Amino acid sequence: MTTTARTLRRLPLHLAATVTVVVCLFPVYWMVTTAFKPNRDIQSDRPRLLPQSWTLDHFRRAMDADGFGLFWRNSVLVTLGAVLLALVVALGASFAVARMRWRGRRQFMLMVFVAQMAPWESLIIPVYIISRDTGMLDRLPTLTLVYFMMTLPFTIVVLRGFIATIPAELEESAQVDGCTRAGAFRHIAFPLLAPGLMATSLFGYITAWNEFAYANFLIIKQQDHRTLPVWLSSFHNTFGTDWGATMAASTLFALPALVIFLVLQRHVTSGFAAGAVKG
Repeated sequence: MTTTARTLRRLPLHLAATVTVVVCLFPVYWMVTTAFKPNRDIQSDRPRLLPQSWTLDHFRRAMDADGFGLFWRNSVLVTLGAVLLALVVALGASFAVARMRWRGRRQFMLMVFVAQMAPWESLIIPVYIISRDTGMLDRLPTLTLVYFMMTLPFTIVVLRGFIATIPAELEESAQVDGCTRAGAFRHIAFPLLAPGLMATSLFGYITAWNEFAYANFLIIKQQDHRTLPVWLSSFHNTFGTDWGATMAASTLFALPALVIFLVLQRHVTSGFAAGAVKG
């Protein structure tokens, strides 16, 4: 098959990929460009793909808005707490499932898969009732625990797959050389789990950082305990929604997730099997 024929054969696939990328990225592009447009361009009946003029006033209004720094800190605390809890618990659970043989192991994984498939939006009312009856409403630890439960099943499934791909003989050789089982896992398997830890951390971070429904329903009276997704809905004035400030705040909100994604993606792709054939 000639090069031209091969290119023509792949052309529909390339076109489909291009259309998919454009459809997915265009809303993000529109959000960012709107954040830099003056109000007269935002409210114009002839929208343009590129701003005719640029302004930073929307970003200034977003950063000067009440609660920006406070809600930013709340989101960081809740997100990091949920991700770290999920990694610690899932690491032990996935090791037990992948390396040990015990009664009920398959049933346990089935329950994990069921929990992963369950729509968390359907559990808002039960979680609200439990939080209300236990006096846990309007508290950041409650949000941390909810996000921890949301990310835990996926983290267990992914880490279990990574541990299963690491030959058990590597740990057994370390145990023959005098390492304990925990020591063999820490020195042999744990370094090879870096890609899985990065991938699950990224998923947990994005899930907890972007979550809106639980943050809106569980934090009612204590406004100072709200998170950034709820704060984004506060840009209203007497004339309606301030779209420029809303888009600027959304851009600031998405920026940390984008940076973390780019950093972790590099580590995931470059270190997928780092050290697997060394020593």
